Amino acid sequence: MNQLKQLLSSSKLKATHQRMVILEAVKSNKVHPTVDQVYESIREANPGISLATVYKTLETFVENGLINKVSTTEGLKRYDSNLGAHGHIYCLNTNEIIDYYDEDLNRIIIDFFKTKRINNLKIKNISLNINGDKLDPAKEVIIK
Repeated sequence: MNQLKQLLSSSKLKATHQRMVILEAVKSNKVHPTVDQVYESIREANPGISLATVYKTLETFVENGLINKVSTTEGLKRYDSNLGAHGHIYCLNTNEIIDYYDEDLNRIIIDFFKTKRINNLKIKNISLNINGDKLDPAKEVIIK
């Protein structure tokens, strides 16, 4: 909890009980939860926290750089506490979002954009999203 307090105060946010509970719920959930999933995970132990409070708090965290918001192909908003450079694989048949890291791919993308001249733009972050279906682990991976 001290780490959460420090994280909130470093973003100039008060470390209220509600904020700490919501931030802990997102940080401990590695499946990119929706607002509803965060709310359901804390509701029983924190009946005084409303769904609206969870939504507003998550948006405040996004605005202050504590978490990221990712959108699914269906337009759902999900939250990611992983702030490191990484991409997402969207599994269309399971609705999972899987983080992936590839330094070589990140370097290729950054080098590509360094060679392009885009006026009045400083790239801060590159996130590549891939959509696909999750296959049975016994089957080989097929890229079409």
